[in-house]
Amino acid sequence: MAGHRKGGSKHEGKGSAHDTSKRVRKGGAREARKGKPARDAAATDLPAALEEALAPKAGRVVAHHGVAVLVRFDDGSTRQIWLAPEQRAVVGDRVDVRGERLEALPAHGVLRRRDPRGRERTIATNLDRLFIVVALEPREQPGYIDRGIVIARAAGIEPTLVVNKCDLPGSAALVERLGEIYGRSCEVLAVSASQGTGLDAIAGLLAPDLMGALVGPSGVGKSSLLNALVPDLALTVSELNRGSGHGRHTTTTATLHTLAGGGILVDTAGFKDFIAVDVEPGEVAACFPGFEGALEAGCRFRDCLHRSEPDCAVLAAAAAGRIAPRRLEAYSALLDELAAASSRSTDPGFRKSSR
Repeated sequence: MAGHRKGGSKHEGKGSAHDTSKRVRKGGAREARKGKPARDAAATDLPAALEEALAPKAGRVVAHHGVAVLVRFDDGSTRQIWLAPEQRAVVGDRVDVRGERLEALPAHGVLRRRDPRGRERTIATNLDRLFIVVALEPREQPGYIDRGIVIARAAGIEPTLVVNKCDLPGSAALVERLGEIYGRSCEVLAVSASQGTGLDAIAGLLAPDLMGALVGPSGVGKSSLLNALVPDLALTVSELNRGSGHGRHTTTTATLHTLAGGGILVDTAGFKDFIAVDVEPGEVAACFPGFEGALEAGCRFRDCLHRSEPDCAVLAAAAAGRIAPRRLEAYSALLDELAAASSRSTDPGFRKSSR
């Protein structure tokens, strides 16, 4: 180090931490010789105390409140951390905290979506499973389930379709229809938060330390499901809006909750629109429900979008009856939606990121 000499810098003097530790050791020895109890050198070891204070403390973000996040540390304690302007952290992030500084660690299973204004939002990270919650009422937007499955698969997250309120008249027919469409693409669970039906199936898919997220339109009962799965939670539950038939938003930010069996669930604000991001048009077919196996034969063109191109494996599977016409129509509609959402983006400088 520049300016360092064997005898020590002239600016160290008697007040330096180095000299202080030497005086503590010498003083303790003198007191021991005089029969006095030696002082605890570790208690006054300033460098060690400073090092301990600056050591990173590991934890996970369990709630996001815009300018601050709530972190649950691995020792069970929790603390709110205010985010500096350049800091980014979302629910599910594993983080290291040093004092008031937070560092988000690399993540997998990143759930992102585009809002109606074209801005891209990261909702949660480190997800292993995405529970797409729908119900007989209110009905989801056309293509909602397809978008959710594509987003999950593109992010390496296992999708699961949850049909809530299965105690309502007519729900059995809905479960059967969705099972026919999506049963070969993902698990379809019939549940009732109010009656406690099917809750074990949800919890059973989240082994200890696996994390899942509940997403769905407002009013389908995500908060009711969480209240049933985590009895001490007592989230606010609202009734459907009598005029529109839609639910009122009762969750305003993503929050993380631990189940009795050790699994973790993230509750999210209602997704009226679930617009895919991080998915290129050429990647949609590989993630689209109902196209499983159709691409194995391979298309003539590597950049085939499976619309009208010659020697297309998907179109051939549709012509042979292996892909239903409505599935092909839904796929084309999703491609059109992605193109429209991309053109509406208000952030032309955005670069694709894992966060």
